[in-house]
Amino acid sequence: MKKAIFLDIDGTILDCFGGISDITTNVKKAIHSLQSSGNYVFIASGRPYAFLSQALLDFGFDGFILTNGAHIILNDSTYKNPIDKTFVKEAAIEFEKRNIQYILEGAPYSYMKDNCKEFYDFYDSIGISRKFFKSNFNIDDIDTYKIEMLCSNKESIDFCLSLIENNPHYDYFHSIDEKSFELYSKKNTKATAILKVLDHLNIPLENSYAFGDGKNDIEMLSTVGCGIAMGNASDEVKKHAKKLTDTIHNDGVAVGIEKYINC
Repeated sequence: MKKAIFLDIDGTILDCFGGISDITTNVKKAIHSLQSSGNYVFIASGRPYAFLSQALLDFGFDGFILTNGAHIILNDSTYKNPIDKTFVKEAAIEFEKRNIQYILEGAPYSYMKDNCKEFYDFYDSIGISRKFFKSNFNIDDIDTYKIEMLCSNKESIDFCLSLIENNPHYDYFHSIDEKSFELYSKKNTKATAILKVLDHLNIPLENSYAFGDGKNDIEMLSTVGCGIAMGNASDEVKKHAKKLTDTIHNDGVAVGIEKYINC
């Protein structure tokens, strides 16, 4: 019976801040060995399509789960479930009133105005191409799957938190170090997307595996047949996984594949 393996990107196969800007040789070999045995390997990331490097697109993954499950690419099939347009438009108005830089993550393009210089500099610094960025857009004409904001002060953070509190259909992830605040719909998660992929491929849940390290990986790790937390994951994430592997800097995905999938 074929297996399906789902890999987070940041902190799992890449660490843009820690010097791993490409999948390591050992991890590449482990992934290709799974595929050569007839198994499927997917990306499952909070990133939108615009944040995928050409190397990731060309690697040969069997599909992509993006923007925390709101956008799925599976061979010639796609699934898209955007955020309510009225909510996006009203939120954008408030961001601009408060000088909060923001990006509307779509498919394939993501949308960010020219005056968001600090945000553009941040993405440049971690090697994200501007190929699929658009600065001139009509907000009424685009679909948004996730919103990311740059919260550089307490007032910005407090406003973004209040936006979630007043709209219980949405959830968030906040990275204090990177000053980024991500907002997304609760109805779309990596886990809900994985279940759609498994159903499409007719693969039983017990034959599914996932590797992750972050808050938005928790539901995925606790849903698949075998959730594997990276060694660099927080204790909160680790307690939701069935297995634990090494850190990203010690080829944790390759170690976990050999120990738990190829065994």
